[in-house]
Amino acid sequence: MVKIVTDSVSDIPAELAKELGITIIPSYVRFGSDVYRVRVELSTEEFYRKLTTSRVFPTTAAPGPGEVAKVYDKLAEETEEILSIHVSSKFSGLYDTALRGKEQMKRKCRVEVIDSLSGIMGEGLIVITAAKEAQRGANLDQVADGVRRAIPKTHVYMCFDTLEYLRRGGRIGRGRALFGSMLRVNPILRIKDGAAHPVGRAHSRAKAIEKLYEFAKSVINIRELAVEYATTPDEAEALAQRLNPIFPRERIYISTVDPVVGAHVGPHVIGMAVLEG
Repeated sequence: MVKIVTDSVSDIPAELAKELGITIIPSYVRFGSDVYRVRVELSTEEFYRKLTTSRVFPTTAAPGPGEVAKVYDKLAEETEEILSIHVSSKFSGLYDTALRGKEQMKRKCRVEVIDSLSGIMGEGLIVITAAKEAQRGANLDQVADGVRRAIPKTHVYMCFDTLEYLRRGGRIGRGRALFGSMLRVNPILRIKDGAAHPVGRAHSRAKAIEKLYEFAKSVINIRELAVEYATTPDEAEALAQRLNPIFPRERIYISTVDPVVGAHVGPHVIGMAVLEG
């Protein structure tokens, strides 16, 4: 059977990854001299607690190609085909790292590496789709073709309540961050063609979340849907319940936003990913 590999930015819940046989390679987050593997040595809950209390702003890093090669080599003991799907190369070097990891393998195994052109559960939904196809017995070419068809049908929207974390991470200037905070502007971003694009802003969190709901409502045929949060699970559940008439609540994935993303958008991010049918 084809083995599916991804990175922790995909935000796939651990139990679901285990159920579907998905191998997740963790990224790293650093607070000063302390370095942690995401979701292994530092849970998302612990990360967001440190994010809001630490005087040190965190930095993030991808695993090295040697680490990736070890993952592939271990899986090659069980299979002859591996599909490795990763966060958009416009956000991270993980895709290139996976390609280099493939070259450093010691065992013989066919490995295909795909840039999801997405992130968080947008990437996650693509990976989940691949894993389900693999479990049905599809070969590597069939699973990879399905992934490539799913990529342009995957949409991610997220909103958060301050531009401060983007400013602290050096992604925008101090003036714009201050402007956003003063007006309590809630930025709304969309991942499109592998990059994040601002699509609007709202002057209250409720209105920002409303825009996420309205987007889901506009999709005619939803194949998969996910709602994400950082520190506000009740808010995510409320959105999922509201989406129930559009897409069955029991089929909506709820997950937490990875620290690699949370470091830039802060602890009050709400995200939504949709895969069209």
